[in-house]
This record gives sequence, C-alpha cells and structure tokens, in this order.
Amino acid sequence: MFTWLDRFRPLAVLIARIVLGVIMIVHGWHKIFPRGSLYNFTQMVGHLGLPSWLGYVAAFTEFFGGALLILGLLVPIAAIGVVIDMAVAVLKVHLHHGLTGPMGFEFPLALLVLALLILVSGSGHLAVDSRLGTGVRRH
Repeated sequence: MFTWLDRFRPLAVLIARIVLGVIMIVHGWHKIFPRGSLYNFTQMVGHLGLPSWLGYVAAFTEFFGGALLILGLLVPIAAIGVVIDMAVAVLKVHLHHGLTGPMGFEFPLALLVLALLILVSGSGHLAVDSRLGTGVRRH
C-alpha cells in the first residue's frame, strides 16, 4: 500500500545519519573539550563502577562516531559504537531516573534506536561507504 515510500528510504537514512551524527558530535565535544573535561568524564565513568578508560572510548565514540556517520564512512562500525554507548548510558546513568525528565532515558533510548535503524538500513545517499562498497546494502 505504501510501497511508493521505499524510494525515499536512502534519503531518510541520509537525514537520520546527519541528525544523529550532529547530536553525537555535540555530546562528544562537551566530553572532550574544554580542557579537563575528558578527565572529569573518565572519573565519572569510574564512579559508575566501570573502568575509567571506558570514558575515553565513550567520548571518542560519540565525537568521531558522529563524524563518521555524517560522512557516511564506516557507518556499520559507527552505528554499533553508538548503539553500545547509548545502551550503557541508558542502563548505567539514566534508567533509574525514569523515562521522562531532565535525566530520563527517553533521549538516549531514542538515539540508540535511531543508530540501530541506521545500522540495519545501510548508509543511504551521499555516503563514502557507497563509493567504497563498505556499507550494508538494503534494497
């Protein structure tokens, strides 16, 4: 019935990649910059009962993963990174605050699902992956 919408799927994936990429870059930026922020973030991660070095992984996944999503480069790897990052954020930081509110898990859960959709949908239009043949192809 709505098969005519299939022709817009690559464009929708492009828009989703760009939106998620920008959000992830902004959140990663605030963890890495200004000076001292990355150290503080890794300490906070350590206080969650996780190894502090995972703070570096999370911050760089958000920042560089977001950039990769915007470029459409290594999209499956970047999307998996975001899915894992947001799953940890939901489970370790936001879940006990409930679904809504300033610290609720609705936003990181939405980012997780958006990354999951990008992962299974492929790179979409204007992706470096499509030029290199490294992306997941969906018809």
